Amino acid sequence: MQQYDFPNKPNLDLNFSPKLVVYALGLILLLWLASGIYIVNPEEQAVVLRFGEAIEISDSGIHYHLPRPIERIEKEKVTQVKRVEIGFRTISLDPAPRYQKVLRESVMLTGDENIVDVELIVQYRISSLEDYLFNVAGQSEAVRGVAESALRQVVGRHTIDEALTEGKLKIQTEIEEEIRTVFELYGIGVRLENVKLQAVSVPREVDPAFKDVASAREDRERLRNEAEAYRNEIIPKARGEAEKQVRQAEAYAVERVKRSQGDADRFLTVLKEYRNARDVTEKRLYLETMEKILPNIQKYVVQSDGKGGLLNVLNLPRQSAGGGSGQ
Repeated sequence: MQQYDFPNKPNLDLNFSPKLVVYALGLILLLWLASGIYIVNPEEQAVVLRFGEAIEISDSGIHYHLPRPIERIEKEKVTQVKRVEIGFRTISLDPAPRYQKVLRESVMLTGDENIVDVELIVQYRISSLEDYLFNVAGQSEAVRGVAESALRQVVGRHTIDEALTEGKLKIQTEIEEEIRTVFELYGIGVRLENVKLQAVSVPREVDPAFKDVASAREDRERLRNEAEAYRNEIIPKARGEAEKQVRQAEAYAVERVKRSQGDADRFLTVLKEYRNARDVTEKRLYLETMEKILPNIQKYVVQSDGKGGLLNVLNLPRQSAGGGSGQ
């Protein structure tokens, strides 16, 4: 085989100085040790792991740990409010909020076997970083699973009318209690901040029928309120009228009793006078009676001498015309 010589071929000298090797190793060691410096921001906490075992939790500031593979750190924002959405996902907030439905999470059965579409928001913070990192895998999905399970369990205990109308606040409170109980039971390392029922509605396919039901329910409430208003108006008026009639009857009874007592006293007085002077009393009673039954007729009282005759009666008009009073 023919060989060729290449002119100007460089000669490579691969001999390194021992001192240069030491310097290089020292620099590498220094960089390796310096890689253990880490910074924890104010909203964060860090846990130091030595061969996978948690040995220390660091707060905000500059800290040091033995470099990998001896020790490593994991940091989480413990003051940040984390959010889990059930039944929907937020696609974007700018320029306008846009959401996407997740029907496999939002559609569920109520206690009276009706279908309802529910959207839920769960907000939480990390309360124990060590528990959060090591007691559960896939923390966000674990929180989502707990929230969705609590949502279905609570909604399944209530009717659709409660879920759509006045029972929302009660359902929301029960969901919050269920989630908090599970968090404490399994030591997930998070603290529940807020639970919000974002929307509760019926599926689109049955929406017209439920609108009719809602309209009928509103009519029922309106008629009930009108009936309550009528009752509140009539009952006090009837009670007042009854009280008035009772008072009038009581007053009439008192007046009749007093009048009867007066009539009885007057009769006893007349009886007493009658027993003392029968003739005079009879004449007085006779004259008073005639005065009552003939109020507008001129009457004459004639003193009889007991002899009878018509002369005294015939002379009465003349005596009256002469200035006597008509008696």
